[in-house]
Amino acid sequence: MRRTKLLFIILLLVGSVVGVAGKSSSRSDSLEVFWQKFKAAVTTGNKLGVAALTKFPLGMSYGIPSIKNRAAFVRRYREVFNEQADAVKCFATAKPEKDPARPREFTVACPDAAGNEVVIYHFERTRLGWKFVALDNINE
Repeated sequence: MRRTKLLFIILLLVGSVVGVAGKSSSRSDSLEVFWQKFKAAVTTGNKLGVAALTKFPLGMSYGIPSIKNRAAFVRRYREVFNEQADAVKCFATAKPEKDPARPREFTVACPDAAGNEVVIYHFERTRLGWKFVALDNINE
């Protein structure tokens, strides 16, 4: 009986270690899955699909009012993805950039009309998963 309890405890410990390791790899996978879904929605112009992957209010570049809700986002979609940068063209080759000091965030940089990578799309992991949270132009 004592051996059975010991074996049971060892199996529980091993199982919890394997479970934690599995979760950390699925987090990176979920970032990649999110990015592919987000990129596809932007590329196809699926405004409602992009809105579903966005956290409101959506922060905007300096001096530009934030986007408060889904309806405003659909109205201002071009402003987010076409005015400061050509997101469709950029997202075709762009890769998410993670800062090790901020594991719950990533960014995607896109060039402006002059070719400078100054338009930054910000994303963060919320309790509901990864979400698009802000657009910034570091020149402004």
